[in-house]
Amino acid sequence: MIKSMTGYGKAEFEYGNKKFTLEIKTLNSKQLDINTRIPALYREKDLAIRKELSEKLIRGKVDFNIYTENLGEESSSKINEAIVKSYFNHLSEISESLKLPVNVTTLEMALRLPDTIKTEYEELDETEWNVILENIRKALLDIDHFRMQEGEALKTDLINNINSIKQLLGEIQPFEKQRIENIRARITENLESFKLNGNVDENRFEQELIFYLEKLDINEEKVRLLNHIVFFSEVLEYPESAGKKLGFISQELGREINTIGSKANDSNIQRIVVEMKDSLERIKEQVLNVL
Repeated sequence: MIKSMTGYGKAEFEYGNKKFTLEIKTLNSKQLDINTRIPALYREKDLAIRKELSEKLIRGKVDFNIYTENLGEESSSKINEAIVKSYFNHLSEISESLKLPVNVTTLEMALRLPDTIKTEYEELDETEWNVILENIRKALLDIDHFRMQEGEALKTDLINNINSIKQLLGEIQPFEKQRIENIRARITENLESFKLNGNVDENRFEQELIFYLEKLDINEEKVRLLNHIVFFSEVLEYPESAGKKLGFISQELGREINTIGSKANDSNIQRIVVEMKDSLERIKEQVLNVL
């Protein structure tokens, strides 16, 4: 089953006095590249999150985010009362020595000074973490479903293009025999233009002609190309997505098509080769996004 590397999964839930939003985005990449953005409280679970993502997503560029919103009245940030009082008393003494009024502005100045706000760090609740982990797995299921849908579209396009190359390969046959006859006639005509008055060894000429025509023979390339096409179609039906293998096969397809083009020595065959290359380029673009 073909799967795309592009995917998106999201989970929203509430636990205690918090609202959580989990987002996972994936794009194509040669290797697995995970980037996580999580609150400091859950940083100790970063390795566990990466393990979960790597087991399910396998390959691609992954962006994972956890957003939290406090729904309760209490905040983890508190005013450091002792520090504020100390600042206020010092500022009041300075104001009185300068004959300046001590009022609300003095308190505002004190609150802007360092260490007036302290943060009380909470410990991670394992029950809360288990709820988060469960929802991470739900988001991963969403991504898997998304990837399968995208994969079906990719598979349809890949099948169309590989069938196009197969059809074009069959169109070479009518021009192939005529190509050999044209080459033979052209060589003979050029030889006669030299006016060698019969001083040509006919046997040697035939041997050289056969050797030259064998170098232009494309039967082996056609057979190998057809084998690669069949193998590519088989891999598309594998139960597991095999993007790397499809990439390797597309490289082999390119080698055979290029060799046919270099040996063609015929404008009609070369036109067909150009159309094959066009279909192959579309295959290569799509294979880059296959898991």
